[in-house]
Amino acid sequence: MADKAPPPSGLSALSGLWPMRAAQSAAEYGIDAWQRTVLTMDVLRERGNQYLEHTKSGKPPVLVFDYDMVLDAREFQKPANYALVRIRPDASHARTDPNKRPFVVIDPRAGHGPGIGGFKMDSEIGIALQHGHPCYFVMFFPIPMPGQTIESVCAAEIAFMRKVNELHAEADGKPFVIGNCQGGWALIMLAALAPQEVGPILLAGSPVSYWAGVEGKNPMRYSGGLMGGTWLASLAGDLGHGKFDGAHLVSNFEGLNPSNTYWSKLYNLYSQVDTERERFLEFEKWWGGLFLMNKEEMEWITKNLFVGNKLSAGEVESFDGKHRVDIRNIRTPIVVFASWGDNITPPQQALNWIPDVYASVDEIRLNEQTIVYCLHEKIGHLGIFVSAGVAKRETSELASALDLIETLPPGLYEAVIQDTQPDMPGLAYLEGRYLIQFVPRTLDDILAFDDGRKDEQAFEVVDRVAQINQGLYDTFGSPLVKAMTSEASAEATRATNPARMERWGLSNLNPWMFWVQALAENVRANRRPAAPDNPFTQAEREVSGRIEQSLDRVRDARDEMSERMFKAIYEAPWLAAAVGLGTDALGRRGPKSATWEQDELKRLKRQEIESQFETGTPVDAWARLLLYVRREENVVDERPFNLMRRMIDEIEPEHRPTLAAIKSAMKRQAFVVALDEERAIAALPRLVPEMHQRRKGFEAARKVASARGKPTPHQEERFRRVAAILSLDAPVRPRRAA
Repeated sequence: MADKAPPPSGLSALSGLWPMRAAQSAAEYGIDAWQRTVLTMDVLRERGNQYLEHTKSGKPPVLVFDYDMVLDAREFQKPANYALVRIRPDASHARTDPNKRPFVVIDPRAGHGPGIGGFKMDSEIGIALQHGHPCYFVMFFPIPMPGQTIESVCAAEIAFMRKVNELHAEADGKPFVIGNCQGGWALIMLAALAPQEVGPILLAGSPVSYWAGVEGKNPMRYSGGLMGGTWLASLAGDLGHGKFDGAHLVSNFEGLNPSNTYWSKLYNLYSQVDTERERFLEFEKWWGGLFLMNKEEMEWITKNLFVGNKLSAGEVESFDGKHRVDIRNIRTPIVVFASWGDNITPPQQALNWIPDVYASVDEIRLNEQTIVYCLHEKIGHLGIFVSAGVAKRETSELASALDLIETLPPGLYEAVIQDTQPDMPGLAYLEGRYLIQFVPRTLDDILAFDDGRKDEQAFEVVDRVAQINQGLYDTFGSPLVKAMTSEASAEATRATNPARMERWGLSNLNPWMFWVQALAENVRANRRPAAPDNPFTQAEREVSGRIEQSLDRVRDARDEMSERMFKAIYEAPWLAAAVGLGTDALGRRGPKSATWEQDELKRLKRQEIESQFETGTPVDAWARLLLYVRREENVVDERPFNLMRRMIDEIEPEHRPTLAAIKSAMKRQAFVVALDEERAIAALPRLVPEMHQRRKGFEAARKVASARGKPTPHQEERFRRVAAILSLDAPVRPRRAA
């Protein structure tokens, strides 16, 4: 029997309607469409009023949490329009414990105002409060201070971290600091210049290696070259009378996805206006909060980061030249969270700084650095910060695993988060529905995300061209533009920016919008939505989908043309030669050759490790044993760690080792075992001379190793070897009677 044909839908369904049924469906749809139009216009009117009210109130952070001011950097000796606030937990959260590790969230200053890290209950701030951690937020104000530079901002953030450490001097760990998007590179600078002030850091959707990307994708990296470099940012600053309008950055972001900007976002509101109003207004309050930067700030960002890509190369210096930002100075674990669905910060831009800084994982270990990355399959850029699903899964799991991350032996790891299963061993040692594991990776794993790095050579030409164009503009263009502008002209330019006009133009400032409010109230009282299966409604959705597809095709064609144009210009040998870059000068980025200082560091490190083979405490011995009998794939699992913590909590307080001591021992013994594991295990009896301590530690190690399930044959063989070395396989002699 032949399968039945699917029922007609969308445009095809209209042709099969009887005239009477068609007229009835059309009337029903017409009323619904008209009412949705009125309600949509009313929501846009509310958005405009919300924008005006938010602007009038000084554009405070769009947080759903109350907060108290701790430090205001506008009052510093080097003032900046930044402030540190402490988040107040509400009734739905546990009471914060001042002795728990504090959390600090740094939001991006990339056109919008602060608040993206906590404008929902399920957010980075919400996760911290749910676990009882004190939480702080680094916010900023709409207008920069006179003379404010990136250096004064960095100095303010260092002062903030010192204050947090002062307030929580007895906490069980240094602050966990989260840098969202542009807040991530600011956090790297902070952690590199003041490494003693921070604990683990999380770079969420943060671009660090700006030239990286895959051919045919990531078109945003080409924009600097196609605009001729950094001079346009300077021009925008001069037109703004010394201030750069964040609306320009927002326009760049919106231009990446025109189908969403010009159609999908508004159609989603229109098609679901009965339920989408609150969500739309909530997001638009943040999206429409446009902030300013000083011209000098934006120039620094474009020259050193967007175009210059100097951060991962270790070429960022302080204004006085006395300090250099070297990522290798960071002493605490670095956690990177990126997504394959992010077209603003793709994984290559989030991770390629690692092979830029280190030549191998051995160099990472030698520098006693721990780097962890976690990749999402599809979430977009904003979803990294605002998605409740991401907050409950990735953010929550990474935050809850901080102590384990600090215990990891130095190296490079990927954090893999998976759902638990009913038959999974060790479920008793897990909290919640997820299991997080840390899988050792190599630099080849990072480089495999890219399609090669030869394409980055063209960006070196862009950097040189940008310097030339910048010099020409500074000499000839900037004085002329400055003479033609004033604060009044700058204010007029900002007010008439389309990003602002579309808001205040549809607010109550517009007399033509008064009828919308009255009519919308009448519509809500007499709402008559069309049935979901109405063929005209289905046709509307189908037409919307086709419009979206058409705009996506236009975007793809534009991006392809941009890439081809970029390559035709900047990969041309004549241009490189014209700006003084020969073939031997290209492709010099990456780890520098080993210097005598590095060789001396290796020698001293080996000498230090050599002295630790036959010395140490029982905690060192236990850490050495656990590292030796780990599973052959070397995957670090949270279940054994959680069991270990429970076992430690059961020890008498006077004999209980601190978590800090265990972390230190694990890192120390990781070097010992890596250098010569046979010698390390052979020396165990020297570290634990007492037989009862040997048996107790051995059984505890077996129990911890079994938290993931039955030990593997590889582990069993290693346990037998350790038992023989510790003389634990010998029969126990009975004690003599007194």
